Amino acid sequence: MPIPDSGRIRPYLATRGRTRPVQDIAIEALVSTTDAGRNHGIDPEPERDRILRLCHAPRSVAEIASLVSTPLGVARVLVADLEAEGLTRVADPHAAFHGSVEPARDLSVLERVRDGLRRL
Repeated sequence: MPIPDSGRIRPYLATRGRTRPVQDIAIEALVSTTDAGRNHGIDPEPERDRILRLCHAPRSVAEIASLVSTPLGVARVLVADLEAEGLTRVADPHAAFHGSVEPARDLSVLERVRDGLRRL
């Protein structure tokens, strides 16, 4: 017999009941897997493992939530945990507007965030 609302239980388990990340991460922040994350092997938590594999190329937190099919809050908690463990790197989303990224790249990032939000 299926457990009622079992779709809500998995995200709760993935974050160990936490609803807030250990550090504030904007939904447009770009996440990339570090060398340590690439060499980490298979993570026992499927959501964390999927994030590590998806972020070999930078992705926004919103995009990650959409691709992993998890609530945005859960994605923020997991990304913050992975960064605290040195497995991912989170780029300051506002640095792009201070001249550190080419304008053409800025537009592609915004388009990816938009597309990720549409998929939510």
